[in-house]
Amino acid sequence: MIENLQKDIRYVFRQTSLLKQALTHSSYANEHHMDKLYNNERLEFLGDAVLEVISSDVLFNRFPKMQEGQLSKKRASLVCEPALAYCARQIQLGRYLRLGHGEDINGGRERDSILSDALEAVIGAMYLDGGFEAARAFIMNYVLNDMEHKELFHDSKTALQEMVQSQVKDTVTYELIDAIGPEHNRSFVVQAMVGPVKLCSGTGRTKQAAGQDAAYKSILMLKENPGLIGDA
Repeated sequence: MIENLQKDIRYVFRQTSLLKQALTHSSYANEHHMDKLYNNERLEFLGDAVLEVISSDVLFNRFPKMQEGQLSKKRASLVCEPALAYCARQIQLGRYLRLGHGEDINGGRERDSILSDALEAVIGAMYLDGGFEAARAFIMNYVLNDMEHKELFHDSKTALQEMVQSQVKDTVTYELIDAIGPEHNRSFVVQAMVGPVKLCSGTGRTKQAAGQDAAYKSILMLKENPGLIGDA
């Protein structure tokens, strides 16, 4: 299994044990009575620091006239939990996670917090296995690529509201249109609207996450159809 992941991320680990540890959630380690230090939490801690250094370096050099506050805001948007979870889904990281049975059946492979933590753990494992440049190459290819879209994950609702108000006076509203699954494993569907105009719907584990997803999709749609609101 992990051979396929290594192929997808274009990196072959010399120490595959590091990659296996990066994919091991605490629920799996607990269920299999492993040493508490064997789950991916320590690697996540390291990967988070590596990601912060590399993303800071990239932004510092790419935007030489940007002030500290703006740089911090941009970095936060690129490495926030939803953005990292999106990156993890792009490489199908959830398929390879080692989860406890309960976490698995309750949708852990799609949970943003688990996916983002695992991605940081993979970065930490790659740093230990191949050094700074290996980690940097991975981050550039799978995290800091397509910055414009990924920045929207930080607060898509605010970005959408600003986009709408530049065209019309209406505010964006969000309507819960469905709740899917049992209470312990529920997904919500939320519709974004401007007045009577329906934009996009989004899904998420919480209503807030579903709203952010709807806003993000709506932003992309309005960029392709800039006159949609004004024509309504």
